[in-house]
Amino acid sequence: MKYLKKTDPEIARLIKLEEKRQEETLMMIPSENYASEAVMEALGTRLTNKYSEGYSNARYYQGNKIIDQVETLCIERAKKLFNVPYVNVQPYSGSPANTAVFFALLEPGDKITGLSLPSGGHLTHGVPKVTFSGKYFNSVQYDVAKNGWIDYDQLEKFVLKEKPKLIVAGTTHYPRKLDFKRFAKIAEKVNAFLMADISHVVGMVIAGVYPDPVPHAHVVTTTTHKTLRGPRGAIILVTNKGLRRDPDMGKKINSAIIPGLQGGPHNNVTAALAVAFKEASKKSFTHYNEQIVKNAKVLANDLVKKGYDLQSGGTDTHVMVIDLRKQKILGNTAAEALEEAGIVLNRNKVPFDTNPPFYPSGIRMGTPGLTSRGMKEKEMKLIASWIDEVLKGISITKKGLNLDISKERKRSIREQIVYSTKVLKKINQEVKKLCKRFPVRRAY
Repeated sequence: MKYLKKTDPEIARLIKLEEKRQEETLMMIPSENYASEAVMEALGTRLTNKYSEGYSNARYYQGNKIIDQVETLCIERAKKLFNVPYVNVQPYSGSPANTAVFFALLEPGDKITGLSLPSGGHLTHGVPKVTFSGKYFNSVQYDVAKNGWIDYDQLEKFVLKEKPKLIVAGTTHYPRKLDFKRFAKIAEKVNAFLMADISHVVGMVIAGVYPDPVPHAHVVTTTTHKTLRGPRGAIILVTNKGLRRDPDMGKKINSAIIPGLQGGPHNNVTAALAVAFKEASKKSFTHYNEQIVKNAKVLANDLVKKGYDLQSGGTDTHVMVIDLRKQKILGNTAAEALEEAGIVLNRNKVPFDTNPPFYPSGIRMGTPGLTSRGMKEKEMKLIASWIDEVLKGISITKKGLNLDISKERKRSIREQIVYSTKVLKKINQEVKKLCKRFPVRRAY
């Protein structure tokens, strides 16, 4: 960073500090991962200087002959990787990608249904009142059953009653595999579009360790920076089933992206996506995603053995959610303590959680980042023991802690919690030793 250090030493210093933080802590947020050096090199190129509003061979600006080749190559690699006839690689992120599908296939006020936020869905899947999908469309959401699993018989009854025009099959923290075939059968009964959002599991889908939605859904969206290990971006896939339903679906998606939602694409991201797709086509990528699942199962099983309640009792994927109501610990309390110990995960709502999102009853964690660094089952057992030690080192003051945060807004949560600083410091040092054994560069 010789030019950056000279031009803006303050930003250069902060970047170095963030690199140090990533090296010395355990990345366990399921939506984070390490992009390869090749992906990051593509991101930092002069492609960022070019404005390319439009699509290949149909740009508004001149000078895009090479950019057209970059985008075309990226699309062709994605089509081959996912076995689909149509791909749009221009969405800036997952939320615009989902928005584009809604705008392409629906009219304002049409009814949609997606998994609720506490059950494991995403904000863009129709959370009422606070999101575009819940404001501009008539959103009715489905929940998991009391055991934390999706009950497809109940889902079918719900869909037959509500008759949505579009069903979203997608998750952010639901730990079990989705039955896309059953989703499709349910959608067909009400002639609804089926959209699969595989942002979290896309790498596992490519590797064949998670069900493939392509034969069943009309359209598939995904981000590209999670289990795919690409740059921060998103893509939209229209399947053969989608084109049979509407031969113009691809064109409608294109129009929804531009001029509907966006201007020019980020060409450096497009190039980095192409690199990520090439990396994902290798055998090593399959082995990597297989190990993600193995690691997650070991971590989840060890946490259950230590007495923690996990949503649905475990995981089939990369992610798990601990319900901390039994421990009488809030999710933000646990996440902050674990961060002090060098274990970085996130607070998270649990099914039927009565607390607000910022003070939820659970924590969410995953294994993609750990697996990228080369960690395996042995390390998962060690990390489970550290998580357990940190959580047991949290105690409540004599004042007590009212877990119903809706009645506690004027009271400082920190005043009610005592962290065992001795435990946090000890584990932090142990985490740093483990991180030295598995440096971030191993992810490349």
